[in-house]
Amino acid sequence: MSAEALAPPRRRLRAVPLPSAGTALALLVVVLVLIAALAPGVLAKGSPTEIDLASTLQAPSWAHPFGTDDAGRDLLTRVIYGARQSLGIGLGATALALLIALSLGFTAALAGGVVDAAITRVLEVAFAFPALLLALLVISVRGPSVATVITAVGIGSAPGYARMVRGQVLAVRQAGYIEAAAALGHSRFAVIRRHLFPNAVRPLVAVATLGIGQSVVWASALSFLGLGVAPPSSEWGALLDAGRLHITTSWWLEILPGVVIVLVALSVTSLGRTLQNLLGGAAR
Repeated sequence: MSAEALAPPRRRLRAVPLPSAGTALALLVVVLVLIAALAPGVLAKGSPTEIDLASTLQAPSWAHPFGTDDAGRDLLTRVIYGARQSLGIGLGATALALLIALSLGFTAALAGGVVDAAITRVLEVAFAFPALLLALLVISVRGPSVATVITAVGIGSAPGYARMVRGQVLAVRQAGYIEAAAALGHSRFAVIRRHLFPNAVRPLVAVATLGIGQSVVWASALSFLGLGVAPPSSEWGALLDAGRLHITTSWWLEILPGVVIVLVALSVTSLGRTLQNLLGGAAR
């Protein structure tokens, strides 16, 4: 049998359509967030911890576009510097969820039998459990911290990814090139490494992108409840937690960081769906 028989079906190159206005705006937002996370000094010249008691609780203005907090700190500067921690939590939680999902999904699909049945039942129970409630359970055991938030959100997201991985592995292992590789005497490990793993994981790229926005929102919600990153951190949920004490008099402390969280989550989700459509189109 020739080498071509072992290769996955070739995907046709299709013309990539120009991004829509919404996709371009989402990409711009994500780029700005990445700049804020990697080099916040490019977007904000001040310090997020600089206290100015003469400028406390000032409404949005040209000097302070997002206003100031109860310590006179510029809120826009704090939002920009908080992007690193918020985005880092989202990326870390998604990476942890994928690691758990790949381990459980591949083990269940490849082992089969009793192992598959046991892992599947555990995933079904975990998936039926509200993810945020599962995250709260983890935090109640370990205590609030950045590492705990990443762990809690990652564990809460993992069951859905794991079910998807298991389904993908079961589907790909029935493909002709997998059977051909096994028939030619290739070791089980070689078949998994060279053929099964890459083709089973590929659809997860777009789904993981969607999960980053969700993880950012969940982490912010936990911090707002006082169960995540605590003030005076400039993580976005911590900013909401600090601002709720003045919500009736200084609305900008809650509304503006909240708008940023929603905008970032929507932008990441939009890019994820665009990537999902492109990968889906390339597969046909």
